[in-house]
Amino acid sequence: MEIKHQSLSLQEKLNILADAAKYDVACTSSGVDRKGQKGSLGNSHAAGICHSFSADGRCISLLKILLSNDCVYDCKYCINRVSNQTTRATFTPEEICTLVTEFYRRNYIEGLFLSSGVVRNPAYTAEQMYRTLYLLRTRYHFNGYIHVKAIPNAPAELIEQLGYLADRMSINLELPTTESLRRLAPHKSPASILKPIAQIQHGIEDYRLSIGKDRRMERHRTNRYLSGTIFETVPKQRLEEKAVPVKTASSAPFSSQGKPFVPAGQSTQMIVGASGETDYQLLLTTQYMYQAYDLKRVFYSAYIPLNEDPELPAPDTPPPLLREHRLYQADWLLRYYGFQASDLLSEERPSFNVLLDPKCDWALRHLELFPVEINRADYSELLKVPGIGVKSAMRIVNSRRTSCLTFEHLKKIGVVLKRAKYFITCSGKMMYRIPVEEAFITRQLIGEDRRKSWELEHPDACRQLSLFDDFHIERNG
Repeated sequence: MEIKHQSLSLQEKLNILADAAKYDVACTSSGVDRKGQKGSLGNSHAAGICHSFSADGRCISLLKILLSNDCVYDCKYCINRVSNQTTRATFTPEEICTLVTEFYRRNYIEGLFLSSGVVRNPAYTAEQMYRTLYLLRTRYHFNGYIHVKAIPNAPAELIEQLGYLADRMSINLELPTTESLRRLAPHKSPASILKPIAQIQHGIEDYRLSIGKDRRMERHRTNRYLSGTIFETVPKQRLEEKAVPVKTASSAPFSSQGKPFVPAGQSTQMIVGASGETDYQLLLTTQYMYQAYDLKRVFYSAYIPLNEDPELPAPDTPPPLLREHRLYQADWLLRYYGFQASDLLSEERPSFNVLLDPKCDWALRHLELFPVEINRADYSELLKVPGIGVKSAMRIVNSRRTSCLTFEHLKKIGVVLKRAKYFITCSGKMMYRIPVEEAFITRQLIGEDRRKSWELEHPDACRQLSLFDDFHIERNG
């Protein structure tokens, strides 16, 4: 059931549709460098987006809205599902263009994040999103950053045209297994989600080849299909059939001559805690998305119980924020530290110890590899040491060419010694007389991280500094 109001003002629509968009976490730096041009409005810088956040976690430098929260689907985890009794609103493309340009001129935003419920049908919704971006780029000459959510089951022609107008595109995978999709999102299927992801990937590869770059943005492909995940029933080759263009009643196709196609890459999002998947299943799916579809990022969203349903966690269940945090840390290990999902977890050990970060958890299960001698270990070995990051590992390799490193040197380099001290030696000596025993080191590391873990599990007990919070500070004069 829904409540519709036909006479909502633009401000009322903005309040409704900005609030409805806050559960999508796929906001990140733009990854695009595009200078301002004479006669155009705005620009885009690679690290210039999403640097400030409001009190509820929404990015304030993007206008983050839904085209509409009216949806014909009944996904059980979604606040905008058709069976919910809620006020519905829908922007027109011209209204969104007005908001973007006026907010940009006032220096409120640097770009647009646009998603939507499925209004009428996927084709109609994608057509309205295309018209919005088409007007922004051509009539309003908006040159800023745009991230758009593609609509599964939308015509391939519209997805292609959106790719020439947007900087980044994303399609939410939502759940990593076919069974979970069937139970919680019966109107969606693995094929309907993965096919446009494959289409966008091929478009990115073709564009990069056309300008003489490596077709791969992130990681190489793999042809390995994974049991227990969404890919078990939808092998990738079935999604690579050439799509037949579909004629629509949209605006004239945007001229793609010389235009980049999704230059900031594509991303996706998975919900954590709405269904029974293990961390191992989530991580296997993440790894495969990076390797097979060349995604820029996989985002995780701790499920906030908003709907009452026997298939979902009870409404008073706290969001698994610490679990989400550990998955993000593991995602970082996959992307930058050379780890595989099977290194971090297994079917026998399918979940992370939430009291430890995944790298420490891995190191404690492989104590036979430690301690590592800082002055001799190669770069890949250094990356496996808790407390040593990508930059500090490179600094160690460069610094030891001219001197023998000590713990004091490591501290200046940026190594986090409160974790690393249990796993390294300098010139054959540990920082202290530390027993290399799993139980002892586990107790020490959990003690170090206890406060941070508590803050993650109790987000209401602390506040993030925001441009909109005055913290009851009175101004003198």
